[in-house]
Amino acid sequence: MKKKPLLLLINPWVYDFTAYDFWSKPLGLLYIAGVLREIGYDINLIDCMDRQETDNSHLKSNEDGRGPFYKEKMPKPDSLKHIPRNYYRYGIEENKFEDKLLNYPKPDAVLITSIMTYWYPGVFKAIEIIKKYYPDCPVILGGIYATLCYQHAINHSKADYVLKNSQLEQLIPLLQKITGCRENIISSEDIDFNYLESYPYPAWDLYQTLDYVCLITSRGCSNRCTYCASHILNSRLEFRNPEKVAEEVFYWKTLKGIDKFVFYDDALLENAERNFLPLLKIIKKKKQNINFFTPNAVHAKLITPLVAELMSQCGFRKIWLGFETSDPVLQKKTGNKVDNVSFINAIQTLLRGGFLPENIRVYLLIGLPGQSFQSIIDSVKLVIDNGVRPYLAKYSPIPETKMWKEIIKEYGWEEPVDPLLHNDALMPFYSPYINSEQYQQIKMLIQSYKL
Repeated sequence: MKKKPLLLLINPWVYDFTAYDFWSKPLGLLYIAGVLREIGYDINLIDCMDRQETDNSHLKSNEDGRGPFYKEKMPKPDSLKHIPRNYYRYGIEENKFEDKLLNYPKPDAVLITSIMTYWYPGVFKAIEIIKKYYPDCPVILGGIYATLCYQHAINHSKADYVLKNSQLEQLIPLLQKITGCRENIISSEDIDFNYLESYPYPAWDLYQTLDYVCLITSRGCSNRCTYCASHILNSRLEFRNPEKVAEEVFYWKTLKGIDKFVFYDDALLENAERNFLPLLKIIKKKKQNINFFTPNAVHAKLITPLVAELMSQCGFRKIWLGFETSDPVLQKKTGNKVDNVSFINAIQTLLRGGFLPENIRVYLLIGLPGQSFQSIIDSVKLVIDNGVRPYLAKYSPIPETKMWKEIIKEYGWEEPVDPLLHNDALMPFYSPYINSEQYQQIKMLIQSYKL
């Protein structure tokens, strides 16, 4: 019997002004690894952002599994030279990447994911090194950057193939063509690539050490917020069976001893009666010592007394809410996801349900087109007046969203726009409404607030 074709999957470095392991793992790539392994491929993984792979004796994780990345100062690209901040490469050292690459057998193909559009320098560096050692090895690039900046990726990445979205229905035949191996690849008919429920578990076992596991109960979002690309990346909202999600939680708890789970859902609380609440009831019944986190933020409008009570009882020690702005005009303009009354009700409901004020975190977007300095101050004060802490999320321009044309006009850009300029760190330097001094004033107002 012929040996199975070997694939190398890579999560590349992050090049940015700042980065932090806010429960950051390449979940999409790990799902793909699980599928490919299920249908007969051997898989190796290099995760450049795995903090366990660096000399991180001084980069300790905190109690919830988060922590700083190892970083090295890098020259700023020309388009970012005017930004008065240092630029870094975050992740494992380059020589460790090369050592891991050469310690693995030569792959039949390399699959590289991409996350933030403006992190593409890390993608390019990984491809450059692959081509240095294995110039004839096909490189397939996918992920968010490849989807939203498809033409840029084709023109500049030097990948042999660029795929939009996950496109597993295209990836499988492409890999069969590349490897020339069809007879030892079992049928993939049992995996319906259109439905997440049919996928095997993500390949978390490829990691030697894990502080946490990320999971999803759903894919997509029914909202159409003008600043968000969720509906572009996933055109429809689908849900997993809550019993299957619970099984996955207990599987990793038993196999790896994981007690921290991070929900990556964009719409965790949608249709909660049929999906999220049944999951919580199963978890509560099992009485496992597990902690859950929601870094993508949950929809404040969907917080009910039962949701708040069960989340508190099931190990959600902290909760992140998406509020964005208290300005009713901007709320309506950006998609009507939440209003001030719903937000205030959500806070009170969470407090009554058992959450402590210091464990309720609220994201506020700053730098939206037309958003004034005073509007942001008002939003900060509304959050503080309700006894919880705001967290600033600088607006990042995203191609293909409804807000894209508006922001490039406001910033005075002309298309095509270098994806490096999507970086949210540029907001105070381009926005005509908020400058760097005002941004610092907003941060100081938040820092002065004591719970």
